[in-house]
Amino acid sequence: MKIGIPKEIKNNESRVGMTPAGVLELSKLGHKVFIQSTAGEGSGWDDEDYHAAGATILPTIDRVYDKSDMIVKVKEPIEQEYDLIKEDQIIFTYFHFASNKQLTEAMMKSKSVCIAYETVEGEDGSLPLLTPMSEVAGRMAVQQGAKYLEKPVKGRGILLGGVPGVPPGKVLVLGAGTVGIQAAKMAAGLGAQVTVLDIDMKKLRYVNDVMPPHVVTEFSNEYNIRKHIKTSDLIIGGVLITGAKAPRLITRDMLKEMQPGTVIVDVAVDQGGCFETTRPTTHEDPAYIIDDVVHYCVANMPGAVPYTSTVALTNVTLPYVLKLANMGWEDACADDKTLAKGLNMVGGKILFSPILEAFGWKEAMI
Repeated sequence: MKIGIPKEIKNNESRVGMTPAGVLELSKLGHKVFIQSTAGEGSGWDDEDYHAAGATILPTIDRVYDKSDMIVKVKEPIEQEYDLIKEDQIIFTYFHFASNKQLTEAMMKSKSVCIAYETVEGEDGSLPLLTPMSEVAGRMAVQQGAKYLEKPVKGRGILLGGVPGVPPGKVLVLGAGTVGIQAAKMAAGLGAQVTVLDIDMKKLRYVNDVMPPHVVTEFSNEYNIRKHIKTSDLIIGGVLITGAKAPRLITRDMLKEMQPGTVIVDVAVDQGGCFETTRPTTHEDPAYIIDDVVHYCVANMPGAVPYTSTVALTNVTLPYVLKLANMGWEDACADDKTLAKGLNMVGGKILFSPILEAFGWKEAMI
């Protein structure tokens, strides 16, 4: 199979869809890999690294799309890429269709085969291709939140860990999934007082078992959320419903109950966000303020640490890339139920029902 790796062109996105190690594995099996020139530079690999691994370097993104049977990316195609995508071409990447109607309609029009990293799901409900980026984003949420609590960037002027004689900051984590656990771990490591809310008692028991005593858990409901936002310095939203829009847990009116300079970080922004006032931002202009509350809502947060993120992501995507290349998408998905869950769209037909529900569509094709 011919596999294409275009350079990511979303704002401040420095990750790349494949490492030289992945290119080598595909090349050894006789597959042809085309990579756009300089695609890997942001993550630490130059064209020579890919060439030495067996890739053919192409100068432009349109040539990569034109020559490839399958495109392996990190982020969803953006408008400049829509017309480059061909009928029956496999696009293997993060899509987050439920929060982007324009993208959904464009991919339907292209009649491509869209396999979304974020909905590849194991029989146990695990999300193997989303997990590593959730781990990165959860840890970064605290790192960035701590920065934006500083007064020069309009935060409360709080040091999360405190110092002797001064109490630590308070962190509220919404969701005890991968993002929430990693965020709680980082915040606890800094010495903050951490509260984790979730509706899944099994997850709360796990958090309670593995975290230190200054991480406490409570059941998530509106009453408890409203109680904690009044005193929290940093609030992290990490709630996920696989492939669907995130639930809105903090409404606009709740901002008035927060202390001026409170920082909220919405890690669910790719899925529409779990705060009503969320709007996607970029690393170039990451934060904005509403009602004296600092919002950090960068849609590709792991893109700020591209080497770590690329290696973590491709560690888990490569086995599926190899299966798709060796077997073709139909046989690969028939053979692997986990991969089949990632099949969101084929030939203009939506196969993943949460996308239809997100837009109120009744049919699988419009």
